[in-house]
Amino acid sequence: MAALDRRRWLQLSSLGVLSAGSLAAPRLARAGADAGFLPPRGKRIRSCILIFHYGGPSQLETFDPKPQAPAEARGEYQAIDTAAAGIQISEHLPLTARLMDRVALVRTMHHPMRNHNAAAAEMLTGRTPAGGDQELLADESRSYPTLGSAVNYGLQSGSHVLPYVALPYTMYNVVQLPGQTPGILGGAYDRFQVQGDPNSPDFRVSALEAPGARGQTQIQAREELLRNLDGRSFEGTVSRMHTYQERALQLIASDIVRRGFEIGDERPEMRERYGRNLLGQSALLARRLVESGVNFVSVFNGQHNGQEANWDSHTNLFVRHRQLLPPADQAYSALLEDLEQRGLLDTTLVVWLSEFGRTPKINKSAGRDHWPDCYTVALAGGGVRGGSVHGASDKIAAYPDRDPVSPADLAATIFWRFGIEPEREFHDPTGRPFRLADGQPLYSLFG
Repeated sequence: MAALDRRRWLQLSSLGVLSAGSLAAPRLARAGADAGFLPPRGKRIRSCILIFHYGGPSQLETFDPKPQAPAEARGEYQAIDTAAAGIQISEHLPLTARLMDRVALVRTMHHPMRNHNAAAAEMLTGRTPAGGDQELLADESRSYPTLGSAVNYGLQSGSHVLPYVALPYTMYNVVQLPGQTPGILGGAYDRFQVQGDPNSPDFRVSALEAPGARGQTQIQAREELLRNLDGRSFEGTVSRMHTYQERALQLIASDIVRRGFEIGDERPEMRERYGRNLLGQSALLARRLVESGVNFVSVFNGQHNGQEANWDSHTNLFVRHRQLLPPADQAYSALLEDLEQRGLLDTTLVVWLSEFGRTPKINKSAGRDHWPDCYTVALAGGGVRGGSVHGASDKIAAYPDRDPVSPADLAATIFWRFGIEPEREFHDPTGRPFRLADGQPLYSLFG
């Protein structure tokens, strides 16, 4: 059974199921942004699905193989041709290879963080964490907001009633891991966190069910009570709680939102296409959520939880990646095809990423170690020019050879595709201004 994370959020005692942090509060002032701003190329996207492979898959064994490199760098896998002329990827991504004419590769992602948590924070926020590589747990007073929370803030009144969902777990089951929280934006922009396995036959999101025996009549009565209180003056915490209650009632009363989580309604053949495993069914659930209007969905893959292996392959990389790549390939390719068939791919940006790649040299344990100096991020949908590559790594995928890209650039690209100005300012609790992103959008990847 899926459960809403109550350690992170303030529980609404009057409703018993939702917390303040899971709901978007009244939209803050637009900080000078132009409400009519549109992306300079094509129409804005409505949603983004971010698939985060925690642990660090190897760039050489996924999207940047080097078949001509020396054996100590090249590795055991073969490179295969794809649907995009001139682009080769790993032999263990055959389903994705057939769809490479829909995918753009950024082969020069890089940043300075060499530890997992700090690197994840850098990628998931577009900013170097305040504590650098020593950033182990999030400090809300100084942590930068995760991308989903920042998009929620940037969309303001244009966001969905459920703007940001993360699933199927928090990384390493740590709620306060850097990069997962709204940070200095505050709890009003927190994620709606789902904990549970969508592949389980009893999967359900109990937080969206009416508490106890309350049905639609009782919900309508609560709504009427809140409307009667609208004329009164609320301040501070009381006012915010009033807003959270309204948003909670909207969620509980929304059949569209509730149905989005009912993955059991999917045809068996569709569930098989995605893969009957945690990652595959999480990707399918992500599709259902964006179809229902959710703006941002983070799908996390690769934690130590007994259900799946970890991508952190310091030893026996080639054995481990042979196990992990097929389900990732199946889920990713199914998601792209499904979105396309439903007419959702043009308005949904799908991002495949991780916190870093792996060393270009194979170590003595037949593994590769942490390597943030150059690795690959894949983008699909959302107006991307499929079959394109931004930048190039050197002969052993160690460093960018041309056109390096930072996490800040990726963040700016995501904001830009939503129609949100990356230069838009927000303020921390002390009033200090910050731009949503300090990077530059990758305009060349979009036609």
